[in-house]
Amino acid sequence: MKIVCDSHIPYLVEAVQNAWSHVQICPMKPEEIDAFSVRDTDVLVVRTRTQVNEALLAGSKVRLVCTATIGYDHIDTAYCEAHGIRWVSCPGCNAQAVCDYIEEALDEIINHKSQITNTPTIGVVGVGHVGSLVAKMAERKGYKVVLNDPPKGIGESLDFIAQNCDIISFHVPLKETTRHLCDEAFLTKCKPDALIINAARGGVVDEQALLQSGHPFIIDTWENEPVINHQLLAKALRASFHIAGYSVEGKRNATQKCLDEIATFGCLTPVLLPSFPAKGDTAPGWLERVTNILKSHPEQFEQLRKQYPLR
Repeated sequence: MKIVCDSHIPYLVEAVQNAWSHVQICPMKPEEIDAFSVRDTDVLVVRTRTQVNEALLAGSKVRLVCTATIGYDHIDTAYCEAHGIRWVSCPGCNAQAVCDYIEEALDEIINHKSQITNTPTIGVVGVGHVGSLVAKMAERKGYKVVLNDPPKGIGESLDFIAQNCDIISFHVPLKETTRHLCDEAFLTKCKPDALIINAARGGVVDEQALLQSGHPFIIDTWENEPVINHQLLAKALRASFHIAGYSVEGKRNATQKCLDEIATFGCLTPVLLPSFPAKGDTAPGWLERVTNILKSHPEQFEQLRKQYPLR
């Protein structure tokens, strides 16, 4: 069996080489993964930087696609299903890491925003793996919490969220129904100083509308990554290079899920990853430091993301 994988997925190559000596694994930079490189491949393991579609897969041997990410908007799932290619994502793998990111952002910002009441109301849009943790964290911190997740039959309307919340944090997948969910119409209904947070997917928030609205915001995921909007970056209270979910635990969980799927697919002996030490910055104020780095070097968005030491 042959596996082609994104070389930036931690722990995967070593685990495969140590456990399955008869399996060939070929780590590649995401920009190197193309139709030629996967044509004789059985398993493809990617991140969001690889567009998995007909152009990549047509005529290949690929029968399993794993993405070591929560989201899967970079995978043409209809094409895969129509051609007998199994695809899997890793929902919830980095949920706690994203929740920790939101908590750090609130700790750094909210206590310094006099225009927000002593007991701010936070609207959580999307109450899945991440949103449910964010809601619990906010309750623990004493915030009033309002939920919105119509597909799950949970909570209030978006209009209610806009009109009543001091902070609005988005945690929905990117689909046609959620693209620009936070748009000009939504922002117009919000309180003038409502804080907008997007650590979900670029495209959930209409960046031009956000920029023109004057609302304060925190942003981790961007439209058109890695070529980001420099005007938006300049106005952000906190900004980062799509690393809200980048933690040792989150990465380990995603890689473990991929290994489990590969083992099942290839009838291989299961592999259990050990725990790994963190090397990243977790001291108070770490998000401000990340923000300053990105604002100083916006053109290095992708390089900063690749080199980010897992916290």
